[in-house]
Amino acid sequence: MTESEFLTMTRIAYDTVAHSYADLVRDLLAEAPADRAVLGLFAELVSGRVADVGCGPGRISGHLDGLGVDVFGVDLSPEMVAVARRDHPGLRFEVGSMLDLDLPDASLGGALAWYSLIHVPWEEHPAVFAEFHRVLAPGGLLLLAFQIGDEVRRFEEGYGHDILLDLYRINPDRVLGQLAAAGFEPHTRLEREPVDPRWEKTRQGYLLVRKAARPDRV
Repeated sequence: MTESEFLTMTRIAYDTVAHSYADLVRDLLAEAPADRAVLGLFAELVSGRVADVGCGPGRISGHLDGLGVDVFGVDLSPEMVAVARRDHPGLRFEVGSMLDLDLPDASLGGALAWYSLIHVPWEEHPAVFAEFHRVLAPGGLLLLAFQIGDEVRRFEEGYGHDILLDLYRINPDRVLGQLAAAGFEPHTRLEREPVDPRWEKTRQGYLLVRKAARPDRV
């Protein structure tokens, strides 16, 4: 089956920038108390194995591992996975797509897409959320982080390289509706103003939802 154009574009872009990107973002969590707080909440609430989907160079996986989470990473970019394995040799990282995770049904206690859903076209979100719902156990947690908005931006340069990459800003209300339709219940919603102009041009959003428990049979 032919791969979707946005997947090919995203893979090529992140393969190109993997090493430069990893160097630039490696220590950003130290300057991001809101991010650390959200990740800390997730770590405190989640139980069981967790997939960091769109893990990039593995910095969020590494942080969660330090908080005691049983975490592994998945990324579309083989070069990003190679960097993650280099920087976090004690953790597992593999190549994969959030649209088709190589995981059994109901096998995870949690999953997160930390600024990785932003490269998925809006019309593909229901399919992504259905896949997260499939791999999460009842009661499992899903955490999303993203830039808030309703527009798409195309980048032709990034991290010192020529690339072609689309970034889709996300409307939290629309996404919450899609998540509810996929079988998720809301838990925590947080929005904040941009802090660092090097990386943030708009408000930032975080959504924590839970896969609904199986209904009692009538």
